[in-house]
Amino acid sequence: MPATVRVAAVQAAPVFLDRDATIEKAAALTKEAAAEGAGLVVFPEAFVPTYPDWVWRTKPWADSEWYGRLFDNSVEVPGPAADALGAGAREAGAWLCVGVNERDGGTLYNSLLYFSPDGSLAGRHRKLMPTGAERLVWGYGDGSGLLVLDTPFGRVGGLTCWENYMPLARAAMYAQGVDIYLAPTWDNSDMWVPTLRHIAKEGRIHVVGVTFCLRGSDVPRDLPGAAEMYGGDDDWLARGNSVIVGPDGDLLAGPLEEAEGIVMAELDVEGARRSKRYFDPVGHYARPEVLRLVVDREAKAPVTFPEESVD
Repeated sequence: MPATVRVAAVQAAPVFLDRDATIEKAAALTKEAAAEGAGLVVFPEAFVPTYPDWVWRTKPWADSEWYGRLFDNSVEVPGPAADALGAGAREAGAWLCVGVNERDGGTLYNSLLYFSPDGSLAGRHRKLMPTGAERLVWGYGDGSGLLVLDTPFGRVGGLTCWENYMPLARAAMYAQGVDIYLAPTWDNSDMWVPTLRHIAKEGRIHVVGVTFCLRGSDVPRDLPGAAEMYGGDDDWLARGNSVIVGPDGDLLAGPLEEAEGIVMAELDVEGARRSKRYFDPVGHYARPEVLRLVVDREAKAPVTFPEESVD
């Protein structure tokens, strides 16, 4: 394992509801981060083609044109858009984690896609629990997405936005030996960075939090009601608070606010592992005879077709 790895949290604005243009921008930013030495590049949740912020501003089911454009510009896995993201990772020669709106049949999911430096899809996590109005957009993920990936520089995995407030989901990640914990989000609140610092110290891990940087002017005005919902071009939808945290809860880089940019830091994975001498939530600090978690990792299909027996 390398002594350290350089990690990049890309705080950027997508090309709002334009999948192909957003993927092109993501590829350019991935290449830029890799040129500065990043071995792992991370984008916000639902970056492709954007987070559906309008659901918090409209009446339920009154957003058909907005949703229709989101649906048409979502990513199928496998599919050409996913292949294009993989090509960006391959060109940069880096690991890539990017949040997408994933289309599977007639349902959208808030998914994190992981690509290896050869461009292949290494893993997929669908958000387990959309929050509030998000449930009008996204379906629910299942336990098959609670994954941690082996890389040359340590074990990488993550949870999306307010999944990080689910203690049992965090425990499932810790139990898989996650070293670099990714937390892509839309959350711009004052409490978000302290949350990530708590997770880092709780798990004795590195935490990479990455958020959007998006203004009202980034929303196309040809969508119905856009001018009323996003009247001030300089109004912030998301002002960003991307940050990288060390295993003792200290800030290694960021937070970056009110600007697009790339937050970068060198991570000492072996040093983080050694720090678990003081506290290991799924090791010497666990009490399995008192408290235990059972995780169902099986993918859940709504319809199955058992093979018919052959006489």
